[in-house]
Amino acid sequence: MIVNWLDRHLKWVFTLPAVLFIGLMIAFPIVYTGKISLYEWSMSAITPPKWVGLDNYAQLLKDPKFWNSMGLTLYHSSVSILLETVLGVAVALLFSRPFAGKRLVKTVMMLPMVATPVSIGLVWLLIYEPSIGLANQLLRKLGLSTQEWLGSVTQVMPSLILIDVWEWTPMIALIVIAGLATLPSDPYESADVDGATSLQKLVHITLPLLLPTIMTAVILRIIDLLKTFDTIYATTQGGPNFASQTLNLMIFDLAFVNFKLGSASALLILFFLLILAMIFILMAIRKRLGGLQ
Repeated sequence: MIVNWLDRHLKWVFTLPAVLFIGLMIAFPIVYTGKISLYEWSMSAITPPKWVGLDNYAQLLKDPKFWNSMGLTLYHSSVSILLETVLGVAVALLFSRPFAGKRLVKTVMMLPMVATPVSIGLVWLLIYEPSIGLANQLLRKLGLSTQEWLGSVTQVMPSLILIDVWEWTPMIALIVIAGLATLPSDPYESADVDGATSLQKLVHITLPLLLPTIMTAVILRIIDLLKTFDTIYATTQGGPNFASQTLNLMIFDLAFVNFKLGSASALLILFFLLILAMIFILMAIRKRLGGLQ
């Protein structure tokens, strides 16, 4: 009888240990962070954690820095993903056509993704350097006025967005290129018979069929965008005057600069809920687009 039961449920017997292990690895940090968020704790071995309930959450929601960081996070993520998606799709469509040196260009295009975010941040820190940086040198040669870039409250976020777009547009392009390779040929053959132009085929066939693939790329990228820390910390550390302090950097400052682990944990939980909500919304949109195909 045991042997028969094992035969019927063999797939669960083999996968259950891995599922339980992964589930525990995911659940434990979330539960532990949620517990710490209910305490006031400075990570001191002398002073024990003090129960404060939901006070950490209430203080965060009253803190203007929290709302400033929230706005900067959403601004950085939304503008970056918009530019990366438009440019990524354009690059993918360009690579769908044959041209000389295509493989070499594709290889070079992937190089920004290979480097670590910190090293990329340091390179762009030199590029944006006001005195000897390449960006201002180029502006001088063009007869234009130099800019402060990362040192300006108004220019720092667009400058950081430019770094992210340069680094991660190839990722969107590669995913869309893979999607282009799977498109059926029948709609294009019918369009050729009807005398459709290249632009008409792009607007009415290619882009609608690519929408689920594009949404998949957007979901994968937005998760990383919301968690961006390395590049921003390596270039600005949240400055100047908190003008680039996203939620991730605020969490870091609360935990490891001000030693307010309870407040940092509460912010982590709020940030987790924000990411979860955005992913559910994007997944619902992708499912709806898939159903329209």
